[in-house]
Amino acid sequence: MRRKLIAGNWKMNKTLPEAVELAGELKKQVGNVNNVDVVLCPPFPMLFSVGEIIKDSNIKLGAQNLFWEEQGAFTGEVAAPMLTSVGCQFVIVGHSERRKYFGETNQTVNRRIKAALKFGLTPILCVGETLEQREAGSMETVVTTQVKEGLADFSADEVAKMVIAYEPVWAIGTGRNATPEQAVEVHSLIRELLKSQYGADLANKFRIQYGGSVTPQNANELLQEEEIDGALVGGASLKADSFVAIIKAGELLSHA
Repeated sequence: MRRKLIAGNWKMNKTLPEAVELAGELKKQVGNVNNVDVVLCPPFPMLFSVGEIIKDSNIKLGAQNLFWEEQGAFTGEVAAPMLTSVGCQFVIVGHSERRKYFGETNQTVNRRIKAALKFGLTPILCVGETLEQREAGSMETVVTTQVKEGLADFSADEVAKMVIAYEPVWAIGTGRNATPEQAVEVHSLIRELLKSQYGADLANKFRIQYGGSVTPQNANELLQEEEIDGALVGGASLKADSFVAIIKAGELLSHA
């Protein structure tokens, strides 16, 4: 079984004191976790402070986005070297909220991934269909296009350094998660795409997370599926008790 990756996407939540408090509590409870990877993705202003708290633990730091240029007159943007300079090892790319509210496309997502890899960041590429697309029967087309265009022109060695998160848009923040069967269907589709393009060895080792209303109540049944290699957690990552419970579920299943 592939090593589970549990990442907390705090989105636009927490003040600095709140972020520091949460990071400290998580470090205390799961800072020594060994057989599952844990990543915290706080808002940009909190990255340095959260990074300082968790740097002597096994918890890793991630960002929620990045721009594709290294520097320049791009007001409001954040570059990969800035992220690595404050200790980031991961970065979320192409989250559905970025696509919906800020006009990100598969092509701009591709450019962001290139910037992340250039500076040693592990990109978590988010893909997923809307409810309308699922009901119209176009889930497979949508996800296939997002994966293929997001990974366009990358070598197998480069793709091996990435993570993909399947996040059905209709399940994000709605309290309605995909069933394990629905998630496995799409994870299997993604893995087959990787297999056809980059070979079975890479596809079998590649980590594909599930995201979309992951909670302590449904984490176990989702994470016990062999195709699901972890979770990208939103709301439940904003409280220590619920996020720790999800991490513990991943840790227990990694022992199995």
